[in-house]
Amino acid sequence: MYLESTSQDKALIMTQGSVKFNVQGLAEPCYTWYRVVGDLKTSATPLIVLHGGPGACHDYLLPLADLAPSIPLVFYDQIGNGRSTHLPEKAGDEAFWSVDLFMDEMDNLLLHLGLKDRPIDVYGHSWGGMLAAEWASAKSRSSNLRRLILANSLASMDAWRAGIAVLRSRLPADVQKTLDEAEEKKNFESPECEAAVEVFYKRHLSLARPWPSQEVQAALNWFAKDATTYSTMYGPSELYISGSLRDWTCVPKLDRIEAPTLLINGSDDEAQDVAMQPFFDKIKKVKWITLDNAAHFSHVDQREKQMAHLRSFLTA
Repeated sequence: MYLESTSQDKALIMTQGSVKFNVQGLAEPCYTWYRVVGDLKTSATPLIVLHGGPGACHDYLLPLADLAPSIPLVFYDQIGNGRSTHLPEKAGDEAFWSVDLFMDEMDNLLLHLGLKDRPIDVYGHSWGGMLAAEWASAKSRSSNLRRLILANSLASMDAWRAGIAVLRSRLPADVQKTLDEAEEKKNFESPECEAAVEVFYKRHLSLARPWPSQEVQAALNWFAKDATTYSTMYGPSELYISGSLRDWTCVPKLDRIEAPTLLINGSDDEAQDVAMQPFFDKIKKVKWITLDNAAHFSHVDQREKQMAHLRSFLTA
């Protein structure tokens, strides 16, 4: 059972709908909302877009639609936020919010769209890159993967922490003090803490000005509306990692990825090189591009350059 609607604007076909997703342990089915930009009926290989967060939803990645119509794209909101099913009663349930849950959701969507048995490309941003790497390394799931893009992401949480620690040490002393006090008191919602985190965001989330860009605001709005997945899996703050992903790593699995892979991060990215390096070291066929004057939202900060790199990789 699903709902679907289609519109056509200047030959760019856009379809959106919701597909039922049955989750073990839940009395009622969940629904995954998706948007297709372009035409999946052509011979072009579609690009499946996995958003970050967890819980940031797809809106902030819509600049990738620049690649359409020659490259059709599938955006979707992972369950727990956005236009998909919300489950606030599962806040804090680390066993429920597993990587496997989101891989199952992705497979369910691909099956619905008729994409399980034809070549696909996958783009994962931040947490979406973690999910994409896990999915790509599971050969039983990803046998139809043609090309993989891991953008502004991380191969292990320990490496991510190492990069974040260096960036944090470069913040103004008063900002560091405010962050330290917030963590000591476990008070992450004070105006002082939020202002300190914003200092970090302006340096390492996005360099686009005026601040915040509509893409940054879109992601922050979804976190504000429902922080269930983000707080349970990541933590109360971008700089304090206490959720279920705190010890996550996919490094031992990376040599199982067979598809040619493109790595992208920004020079000022919170996804520092140390977090990306294991991808480069372990994946067999890999290329790495770092964009100057760009942070975590490099697809916003250096939109034209990033789209050119993506198009070149996907159409080579």
